[in-house]
Amino acid sequence: MKNSVLIAGAGPVGLTMALELARYGVPVRVIDKIPEATHSSRAVAVWPRTLELLDRSGAAADIIAIGNKVTVANILSGGRPVASLSLDDVPSPYPFALMVPQYETEAVLRRHLAGHGVKPDLGVELLGFEEDGDGLSARLREADGTERSEPYGFLVACDGAHSMVRHRLGLDFQGDSLGLDWTQGDFHLSGYPFPASQMAIFWHEHGPLLFFPMAPDRARIITSLGPSTATPPVPLDQDAFQEMIDARGPGGITLTGTEWVSAFRINERQVENYRSGRVFLAGDAAHIHSPAGGQGMNTGMQDAINLAWKLALVIRGIACAPALLESYDLERRPVGAQVIAASGRMTRIGTLADHTLQHVRDLVAHTLMGLSPVQRAVTGLMAEVSIGYPHSPINGPSHGDAKAGARVRPIMGEVPFGWGDTPLFTARGGAGATELAARFPRLVATSPRPSSEEPLLSLVRPDGYLAAQVQDANWQELVPYLQQIGAER
Repeated sequence: MKNSVLIAGAGPVGLTMALELARYGVPVRVIDKIPEATHSSRAVAVWPRTLELLDRSGAAADIIAIGNKVTVANILSGGRPVASLSLDDVPSPYPFALMVPQYETEAVLRRHLAGHGVKPDLGVELLGFEEDGDGLSARLREADGTERSEPYGFLVACDGAHSMVRHRLGLDFQGDSLGLDWTQGDFHLSGYPFPASQMAIFWHEHGPLLFFPMAPDRARIITSLGPSTATPPVPLDQDAFQEMIDARGPGGITLTGTEWVSAFRINERQVENYRSGRVFLAGDAAHIHSPAGGQGMNTGMQDAINLAWKLALVIRGIACAPALLESYDLERRPVGAQVIAASGRMTRIGTLADHTLQHVRDLVAHTLMGLSPVQRAVTGLMAEVSIGYPHSPINGPSHGDAKAGARVRPIMGEVPFGWGDTPLFTARGGAGATELAARFPRLVATSPRPSSEEPLLSLVRPDGYLAAQVQDANWQELVPYLQQIGAER
């Protein structure tokens, strides 16, 4: 169907994309050539901004119920404390990093997706696609081996770092490898020197050792293996991992069981454009980077949430502005670049090989991380609550201290922005908000709570970012802005 969306990839990004579209009433099909859902954990951290956005579909509460809340990140070097970063003051209803295996996050998303009548089609492979003016034709190989073509309005590639869609489009995946091999695994353990609410990074002269606690007796552990060679890296078994922990850790930690291990090389790459006609790329198909900070899955899921409400408005005929779909690349590509730079910087800092530079690093980090403004900046970046779109082409007029494109902090207990079956903008203010919603009933809803700054009228996007802000009495200043996006009553 020309009003439907095909999503290639049934991982957390593809499932988030499907859930957002489905709850907005857009027909969607999710496919993945893998015949069954994976049970390896891969990504484990779900950060506050992602939880805020998942709250709109109800998925956040279910993920929180099965995860481990981490509120402190400790950094040590040579057994000495360097810094302790607290997430308690992150301005979010969810001031913690939630540690949960990726397969459990996916299971929650699948359950919520099933509530909208959608089930991912596993074992189905996308062979090719062609645009035909008002849509595209996708060639699929079904699970039974039959091949056929199906029409769709749009294709969203959530098919990972080796994206077939990206290759078919001929988009350049610009970047390079960091030149180090790494291994990671999920282990049961005893003797972890911190509570399960605290993660730990041990800087060591031969490479860092990272612990992401998933339970009091279980953790994701990541460590470097040394410079890359012509041979692909091989994951360490439990005994070899134990030796690495004994050498680089604080001592006293004993591995008691293994759930999963893998080895990898870090690539820092980003596609040159997140959109090509009716095809969009999200997640690892668009950007890959170091796992330091655990931002990868979160960045991809937020890609999906950014795109979904825009596609829904266009497909449902509520909006028609070309700038709306064009804004996806212009908003999310700078975010991807920022994450690549920040995670790469963290990795390079943690893998310094020169002893003198290591000493300087420890001293500078200890000094800077002890400053409250630096702590707020670092934790805001980790939690992803500092992400915004100040240069977005769909920003409207902005009066007052808040600027268009900035995240609007959600309040626990209030109806989340973008909640419901239509991606509505939220008007927060006085009488002007009511007038604006009456003028644009298909685009705007009023907030159940008046703005705390009564003279101002804030227009908040369905994904919780400020679209525009004017004096409440001057609400008509927003009429041209909304006319450019969608139709009046």
